[in-house]
Amino acid sequence: MTALHISRLFVALLGMLAASSAYSQTVKITPLGTHTGELCDRDRATIFEDPTGVRILYDAGQSVMGGNDPRLGTIHVVLLSHAHTDHIGDRKITALNMGTCDKPETISALPNSTTAEIAAAKNSSLIMIRNMAFFLGRKIQNISGKPTGNCAEPGGAIAAVQAAPCLAPVELGGSKLVKAAGASRGVEITTVHAAHDSTLSRELLTDAQKKTLEPDNISVSLGAPSGYVIKFTNGLKVYLSGDTGLHSEMKTVVHDFHRVNLAVMNLGPNAIASDAAAYAMNELVQPAAVIVSHPNEGATSGGIIRAGTRTSDFIDRVKGKPVYPAISGRTMEFDGSANCVAGCW
Repeated sequence: MTALHISRLFVALLGMLAASSAYSQTVKITPLGTHTGELCDRDRATIFEDPTGVRILYDAGQSVMGGNDPRLGTIHVVLLSHAHTDHIGDRKITALNMGTCDKPETISALPNSTTAEIAAAKNSSLIMIRNMAFFLGRKIQNISGKPTGNCAEPGGAIAAVQAAPCLAPVELGGSKLVKAAGASRGVEITTVHAAHDSTLSRELLTDAQKKTLEPDNISVSLGAPSGYVIKFTNGLKVYLSGDTGLHSEMKTVVHDFHRVNLAVMNLGPNAIASDAAAYAMNELVQPAAVIVSHPNEGATSGGIIRAGTRTSDFIDRVKGKPVYPAISGRTMEFDGSANCVAGCW
């Protein structure tokens, strides 16, 4: 073997070791629900933390305490799949474990929403469909008293830490890269299609806009609903379904193109039945593992899935892959191949 061959072999070996090290690092996923240790009716909010430290909040919804929720910590990025009240957050909790898992106690988060409150408090970058970003930008301005500008993207990446909340609007299929200081790689976030709706409740509108729309009993749409694909620096590729019915892009875009290996699947009878959601996982998206969220029911008791629930039916129908309930306060850790190495039981 020549010296050139030895040199090339050494470089290849270093590359393999680096890749192995990256995949051994974990993405931490922590659901934030209304009741500790349970998966409850209103639970949607989920925090993702990349090995580089980038922290992402997905669909704040109604199961958080707003911007002062002590469970949040640092939030660099806020994602919102669509404008329905249970996702944008027209209501919030005052404390954990109030009411029941099936019917948690909440109070109004009007006029601004939990999403705007959190982004304002945490100086987050809002990565979402354009009209939703602009709408929330004005809500954030109402809170802070300062206009909400667009996020700078020097070198094609948004810095994780921002001095003020900022907007990173996208259209369907658009991507943004978020990079921690000193990191060689960033977290790539792409919007993907969802078969749903994104109409805003009139309660979140100004009085003048309400008066215009009330006679016809209509509201405004904030653009296309979406899901997301997040590509983390350890190789994990996560599909966030948003609220969606079955659609062909689950196969062509999410599976064939993005090749995701972990899916966070939203249930809920207004969007998708348990058998259809299981079909999406088994035949279309085909991830290595699934997290089930957005149950629209008290899905667990004592942290255990309740028999006879839609969530239980979904889990029973998913074949050949683990399904983990999004238990509030339980941090799951996934390697780059979507193996859960901690927090899943």
